[in-house]
Amino acid sequence: MNNWLYTLYALVLGVVAFFTGEIVTFIMLGLILIALININNTLKKMVKKDED
Repeated sequence: MNNWLYTLYALVLGVVAFFTGEIVTFIMLGLILIALININNTLKKMVKKDED
């Protein structure tokens, strides 16, 4: 997935969280999502480095 898809996903979750009143949950899920994206990017770089 591209970064703009992550942004779109976060915006949709933000709107839903605003209307349901779950702002704290949205913030925590956002932090988890950012951490998982960073882990995924790091693993991709490691695999690419090993292939070269």
